[in-house]
Amino acid sequence: MRTTRAKLTQLLGLFAVLALIAAGCGGAGGGGSSGSVDLSGAEFTVGSKEFTEQLILGQITLQVLENAGATVEDQTGLAGSVAARKALESGELDMYWEYTGTGWITYLQHTKPIPNSQKQFEAVAEEDLKNDIKWLSPPAPANNTYTMAVRSEAYDKLGVKKLSDFKQLVEENPEEATVCVGTEFSTRDDGLPGMEKAYGFQFPTENVVKIDEGQIYQETDRGERCNFGEVFQTDGRIANLDLELVEDDKSFFPIYNPALNVSKEVIEKNPQIEKLFAPISKKLTTKELQALNAKVDVEGQLEDQVAEEWLSENGFI
Repeated sequence: MRTTRAKLTQLLGLFAVLALIAAGCGGAGGGGSSGSVDLSGAEFTVGSKEFTEQLILGQITLQVLENAGATVEDQTGLAGSVAARKALESGELDMYWEYTGTGWITYLQHTKPIPNSQKQFEAVAEEDLKNDIKWLSPPAPANNTYTMAVRSEAYDKLGVKKLSDFKQLVEENPEEATVCVGTEFSTRDDGLPGMEKAYGFQFPTENVVKIDEGQIYQETDRGERCNFGEVFQTDGRIANLDLELVEDDKSFFPIYNPALNVSKEVIEKNPQIEKLFAPISKKLTTKELQALNAKVDVEGQLEDQVAEEWLSENGFI
């Protein structure tokens, strides 16, 4: 009886060791996503837009596909949404991350966003499939919507705490109604023109400063060229520069959940791609993207290094 117990103890000990090894291989956060997906022999071209978050998402995609055995061509850093979309439509790209609000308003040309995140995703995914573009499910929970920001020192002084407050500022102190925006935002229906129309005011033309998206945060913090700036909610510089966000009290701006857009032809040949990216997408919350963006824009790390570190920490590669 004693011998049997000893053997049983040894077996239980062996099982415990094996369980620990298995857990270690699985990684943190339920990762190890590429372990069961083999893309050996497959070739893909991955793109992105030119701003920090897109470059990080592009690098995440590149590294995950390569880790699964695929050969990947890097076409990240394209100049704007339209360029990235056209490249996907023409077959120059096989995939890139896009935002539900951008897809619905800019590409599918709807004028009113759907206020429910899941319904917005389902609507854009269903309609865009007719264009041979597959929006992978699930979308990331992060909401990289537009918003307006102001330096904290001027938040109370200028009195614009809601977007509807701009009307009074423009009427009473037009010289203070200065705003820095990106070129794309200045022309989009879900950007400056649409916001002005929805809230019933217009910035004086001479007060609209069009600059590179990446410069807006510092310029808004300085308050010299502009008191207000167009920003993305997931940007890490908002907290770092102590900027105050102006409330979108009419919920004008659409929901912008990121989702990997893949050519229909590519996903039909490689359906396992959706399985590969599902756990990654689930992990990309607003807080996670803010932290990743801050590592590049505040700490000065490179996008590929930030992507690799995050993927490794979460057990995805």
